[in-house]
Amino acid sequence: MSSPATTPRGAPRTGTRSAGSAPPALDGANRARTARALLACGAAAGPVYVLVSLAHAVARDGFDPTRHSWSLLALGSLGWLHIITFELTGVLVLALAVGLRRALRGGPAATWAPLLLGAYGASLLAAGGFRADPAFGFPPGTPDEPAAPSWHGTLHLAAGGIGFICLFAACLVVARRFAAERRTDWAWCSRLTGVLLLAGFAAVASGSPGWPVVAFTVAVVVTWAWLSALAISTYRSLPTPGKEATRTGKGN
Repeated sequence: MSSPATTPRGAPRTGTRSAGSAPPALDGANRARTARALLACGAAAGPVYVLVSLAHAVARDGFDPTRHSWSLLALGSLGWLHIITFELTGVLVLALAVGLRRALRGGPAATWAPLLLGAYGASLLAAGGFRADPAFGFPPGTPDEPAAPSWHGTLHLAAGGIGFICLFAACLVVARRFAAERRTDWAWCSRLTGVLLLAGFAAVASGSPGWPVVAFTVAVVVTWAWLSALAISTYRSLPTPGKEATRTGKGN
């Protein structure tokens, strides 16, 4: 009479789950829930930055949207409000990058889109930490002609340049993913958003007031709208935790 098979001491048992480990369905639901929360934060970044900046621009004496870029709102007595806006939206964009990393499981843009958007979020944090130099008479009482750039003004421009280049690249990388998914409208929208952003930044970098500043502001608003739309689209593509658990349970 043969004796029952025994498992050697210390060897893992197949078909069992260690104590404290979550079942695969629960782990997937938790992952989707976390990704949705992070993507929701990312979707809020654009409205927060644009609406607060618009309200701030209207409230500030001497601010002319045809001459002054929104970065100048960080100067003067109420500059702290725009600095907080920079820092808050930077954190929200970082949340979006992490959410995309969790949501895009493989395929084009799964690695580079989160990395590039994370770099853009970091550039917003840096732009808030290093204020732009006064320009074109703002804040009131400063010279109308730009002075020699300060160290913090130079770092602000560097952070903005690096951030916008990364955001431009993210637009193209995401467009590649949409094209692979045969979502042609989204792919072209992403490409055009990137080109508009790069053109707007090149215009404002010329240092001239007037249409370059307006073009840059329009490009910034459009790009924020694209980021929010990307976050919302990715959010909606994820299964809700309840439906995912039900679907998994039926498959068992």
